[in-house]
Amino acid sequence: MEVKVCKVEPVQHLVFGWASVAESDGQLVVDSDGEAIETAELEKAVYQFVRDSGEAGELHQGEPVAKVVESLMLTAEKAGAMGLAAPAAEGWWVGVKIEDAGVFAKVSAGKYCMFSIQGTAERHEITA
Repeated sequence: MEVKVCKVEPVQHLVFGWASVAESDGQLVVDSDGEAIETAELEKAVYQFVRDSGEAGELHQGEPVAKVVESLMLTAEKAGAMGLAAPAAEGWWVGVKIEDAGVFAKVSAGKYCMFSIQGTAERHEITA
């Protein structure tokens, strides 16, 4: 499953999309870096990130240029609690307000077409 920017709102410099997908159709998703994170672990990391910072830099560098303004860790359990059908994917949906005009221009032009999360983790081999 590709995790691309799904919506760009130019007036307010808002960008929406999946920041990370843990599972799709019940299967663990391996990302473009060959890494996967289980839904429960992603959920813990999301809550810590939003609580502690919620800020984003350009390509993980420099001063923050954006702030998370919408965050939903979507799971089948939460969808059910909202009266919704079980989602095809479990993961982290975000809305980000980009304060830097140059970075927003790159997103609008398609140069930056997906979200990238950064963190540290203990690696484990995935066994079938």
